[in-house]
Amino acid sequence: MLILITSGGTTENIDQVRGITNFATGNLGKLIAERFLMANHDVILLTGRGAVLPEPHPKLTILPISDVADLLAATAKWTPEADVFIHSMAVSDYTPVYMTDFETVAASSDLEEFLSKSNTEDKIASRSDYQVLFLKKTPKVIASIKKHNPDIILFGFKLLVDVSKEHLISVARSALTQNQADYVLANDLTDITEITHHGLLVSQDAIIEAHTKLEIADLIVKKSEETYDQHHTRHNR
Repeated sequence: MLILITSGGTTENIDQVRGITNFATGNLGKLIAERFLMANHDVILLTGRGAVLPEPHPKLTILPISDVADLLAATAKWTPEADVFIHSMAVSDYTPVYMTDFETVAASSDLEEFLSKSNTEDKIASRSDYQVLFLKKTPKVIASIKKHNPDIILFGFKLLVDVSKEHLISVARSALTQNQADYVLANDLTDITEITHHGLLVSQDAIIEAHTKLEIADLIVKKSEETYDQHHTRHNR
């Protein structure tokens, strides 16, 4: 199988020297890629800046990703060719539109005027004590995947913080439907440590629990292979 994995985090540029990013390390995406390689599958890894990477491997292709626009272009290119898509990347929810000093914004009678502006300087001046940054929502990458390849086996990820197991499962099931995903790995940030990584792999008909990154990675490999075989068995009848 050809496996497409996103890992790490995206960075949305404010100017040429500043950006909005997140704390995603890419550790889980790296491990998932390694376990697929051990199972003799081909892997394309789309990875954010600073994410940890697997060692070079003849079946591994690593493609760096900067922002959400870059990720959308890469997934549009590679999703039609892939058999499995594992979207473990922490994607920016918002991207900068325009940044200016607070006094300019306060003096304006029409805040919407700033939404049509853009910064042209390579480095925005930092003379003012306060700056206002206008943001706009980014497209949901996972929502586009089945449009590019309806037959792809799609794994989404959902991270929440300090919620009940029932709520975590409910949100995961909603994500399954919204994104036409086959599986969603739901986890709670409070259950993730250097040693443990509690996760629930949720599908339409099952919930499977895992307690470490390695268990999660091996479970994803197993379910990918099983689902791929089931799809091809049905098609060959």
